[in-house]
Order: sequence, then structure tokens, then C-alpha cells
Amino acid sequence: MTVTTTRPSGHPGYTQTLPCTARSAATARRLVRTALAFWGIEQRADAATLIVSELVANAVDHTDCRVIRVTVTRPAPGLVRIAVVDKCRTLPVPCTAGVDDERGRGLAVVEECAWRWGIDRLPWGKRVWGELRSEIDG
Repeated sequence: MTVTTTRPSGHPGYTQTLPCTARSAATARRLVRTALAFWGIEQRADAATLIVSELVANAVDHTDCRVIRVTVTRPAPGLVRIAVVDKCRTLPVPCTAGVDDERGRGLAVVEECAWRWGIDRLPWGKRVWGELRSEIDG
């Protein structure tokens, strides 16, 4: 189910609860693209969809959660925040992947694509997010 709510920035926020499976990355990318198109900032879609793909992959690979929540919000003018929320209290740890490693670059990719990123501890889990500056109003 997709939920739309009005945010303090005046822009709607989008959220969708998804199974914690690799297939959910495609649905998360569609949610992000839809939100960016609604806000008229489609030019940020490549970076935003890469961020959400990596965040979903991290939740799938490193938690035993059944579901995740993907959110796309405008916390302030000029910013887009993409987040994945899960019920695992273990925080992700950035690592350095070797040249031949096929995995282990998720948070490094998020850090490279995002203006900034972070992790919010929640009483029952965590929110991992990346923010992009929009070129329209930021």
C-alpha cells in the first residue's frame, strides 16, 4: 500500500511497505521515480533510484525482517530524502570491498550518490537514508 502525506515542507511524502526481498527494489525505484516526477525533479531520478536500490539491498542482505518501509520525502526546500526503514536494530557498518569483490559496496555507493546520508536509530529498528539536493528549488 502506498500512502501519501503532506509534509512540513509543503510537499507530499510517499511511503510504501514492501516485502524484504530483492524483488522489492524494482517497486521502490518506481515509487521514487513517481515522487520525483510529481515534484518536477526527474533529473535526480538516476541517483535517487540507485540510492533506494542499495538501501533495499542492504536491508534484504543484512536483516531477517519480513517487511521494509520505503519513504521519499522533501524534508526541506531543495532536498529529497530517500529512506528504508526496517525492524532490525543492528546498524549497518560501511566496509571496504576488495577489487574483485562483487558485494560490499552498498553504503559506499549511497555515500557517493547522496549529498549526505545517515542512520536514525529507532526504538524498534532503524532508518537508513540518503539525501539529494534538487536543482529546481535548492
